[in-house]
Formats: sequence, C-alpha cells, structure tokens
Amino acid sequence: MEKKYKLDPEEQEVLKDFENDEYFSILTEERKSKIVATAKNTIAKNKRINIRMSERDFDRVQVKAIEENIPYQTLIGSIIHKYLDGRYIEKQ
Repeated sequence: MEKKYKLDPEEQEVLKDFENDEYFSILTEERKSKIVATAKNTIAKNKRINIRMSERDFDRVQVKAIEENIPYQTLIGSIIHKYLDGRYIEKQ
C-alpha cells in the first residue's frame, strides 16, 4: 500500500528531480572510510563492567528499556555514551 502525502511546490520539485536521477552522492571514499571506522568503534562492545545501583533505579531502567523495546544493558550504555558526548541533557 503506497502512502500519499501532500507536497508543497518545493517538495514536488525535489521529488521530481530525485525520480529523474538528478541527485548524486558526494561521498568520497576517504569520508566513507572515516564514517565506517567511527561506526565500528561506536558499536564495538569490548569491555564488560559491573555496577551497583538501587533496586528502585534498576526497576525504573528495566521499565524504560521495555518502553523503548531495547535491552536494559543497551539503554544504560546509550545513556553513558550520550553523557560522555555531551548530548545527555538534564531536565531542570
């Protein structure tokens, strides 16, 4: 089943150009290599840790992981990764 969307004139022009193969990638091999290396380093999980946390916090992490449909270890790793990258923002 194909979805139909209302497009404004600019979006229609972009779609027409795309369908006519008027877009092309500017990705160089050097840039592609850097992106691939970064991705491999990002997903590499080669260290194991043990942490202690309150049962209440652990239960809340498990509930949040279920809501996100991911394993709780992945959620914890993601939180740590975002924090270290400066992308984790606390609510005030």
